[in-house]
This record gives sequence, structure tokens and C-alpha cells, in this order.
Amino acid sequence: MDLATLEIFQVVVAEMSVTKAAARLGRVQSNVSTRIQQLEEELGTALFVREGKRLRLTERGAVFLDYAKRLLALADEARQAMHPTQPGGTLRIGAMESTAATRLPAVVSAFHQQWPAVDLKVSTGHSQGLMAALNDDMLDCALLALPPHEPGSAEALLASQNLVGRAVFHEQIMLLVAASHPFALAPDDSSLRLAAFKSGCSYRALGQRWLAEHWPKTANSMEIQDIASYDEMIARVAAGQCASFVPRSVLERNAPLPGIRVTHALDADTWLVTRVGFKTAAFERFSALTGQSADQGAMS
Repeated sequence: MDLATLEIFQVVVAEMSVTKAAARLGRVQSNVSTRIQQLEEELGTALFVREGKRLRLTERGAVFLDYAKRLLALADEARQAMHPTQPGGTLRIGAMESTAATRLPAVVSAFHQQWPAVDLKVSTGHSQGLMAALNDDMLDCALLALPPHEPGSAEALLASQNLVGRAVFHEQIMLLVAASHPFALAPDDSSLRLAAFKSGCSYRALGQRWLAEHWPKTANSMEIQDIASYDEMIARVAAGQCASFVPRSVLERNAPLPGIRVTHALDADTWLVTRVGFKTAAFERFSALTGQSADQGAMS
């Protein structure tokens, strides 16, 4: 099992086609097929189900894919460690949807202009999922919000998961309610449906805690609807169906919001988090640019 074979396997998974994978890799099709067959023989299990020209991963193949990604990432980290002052290789960045839309573009653009050789891979998810991906070596760093915690315990919370980080952006979290909704007039005297990302989203957890502290009657009876995007949340609020907690930075991209009452509910920091001991030149430069972007945002 060598790194070249793992890279071939990963591309075949991405394309789900030996023909397409061979074209992408610049190899002949027979070479790609042979390398996959040899890998399956070495592992003693089928990694793909072959249905004519179509492929799909077996259960064991899906398990092995996670290991292949981790091995390739660790190899890339080792290469970068040999050149501690020169950014290179790949940097895998995770981010919340709101951060990816509002904060990250400027940082990524500035990074690419200075170090175009670094391959930045950005993926989005909720904070709990991003933390899990960091611990599984599927990400190198992530921009996320911490779940509810006691003041001063953020670093301890991260340390308990073998993570380290620092606050880089400050967010105002706004409560959105249709101006015509009974909740806008008597918040603790009406049923409330909350539109939020699925469980694992820190803003959802922070919003639930805020409701429990301010309007416990509402919090105890509220129904929560899992929503896939902020645009959909805002649309549900505008239609008078739900209330929602949304960062001000997201709302500024959607203003104006006719018929919606917007109230500042709480504050939350966005943290740049990585694994204990992870250090590459690419990450150090990215971290520095993120800090500069945060400072510029504070001054504007």
C-alpha cells in the first residue's frame, strides 16, 4: 500500500468511474484498474461494487476511504513540516455556512494572492460536525462557534477534545420574527416554531439557551424545524411560520427585510480551531490573515 495507490483510490471514489479517474490522473485505464485490484487483494476485501461501467463503494470501501484520506493528509503535513517557512501543499479548511459566506471569502482571496501554490480546500458544516472532522483528521482547521459554555471555559472545552483555538470574529446573533406573528407582541404567551440548522449547530444551541433564560414557557413548548440554509430560514420567518436566530453579518447581505422584526439577542465568537500539535507554514499564514481580517472588521 503506497501513497500513489491511495491517491488513485481517492480519485476513483470521487469520479466513481475508472475511465474518468484515469483521464483525471493522466494514466491509462488499465493501470488504474490494476492498481485498484492490487489494493483490494492486499486488503483482502472488495472496495467497490462493479455494475457494468458504474462503481459504488462497498461498506468496507467507505471505511477505507476515511483512512486513505487521513494517510494522505498526514503525508502532506509531513512534507510541509520539512519546509516550515514556505507555505505549500494542501490546507483543508472547514467553516460554518455563515462564516463561509461572509468572513471567509476575503481571507481566502488574500491568501491565494500571496501563496497561489497552496491548494485550499473549503468545506462547510455545523460546529459539532467540524470539531469531529478535526479529530478524525479530515480537516486541518475550522472556523466555528463553540456550544454554550461557562465564561472563561472555552479553552478548556477545546482542550477536552484535543483541540486549540482562538476567537477571530465577533458575531451579533439576531432574533427574527415576522412583525405580524403573535410572538412579536407577547413572546412568552404564544407557541413558537424555531427554524434552525440541525442539531450540532452552536447557534441553534445558543438560541435555545437564550429562549430558556428569557421566555421559558416558549422554550418548553417550541417545535424546531431543521432548515438547510439561512435563505430558507429568512423566508420561513417572512411567511410568518417561524422565528430564527441569524448572524447580523448574514442579514446585511439580505437587507432590507420587510415585514420582519429584528432584535439583537446574543453575541457569539467565531473561533479558528485546529488539533493540538498541528503546525504548518500554510496554516500559520492562514491564521495570521484571519487575524488581520478580524482586526479590519473591528475597525470598520
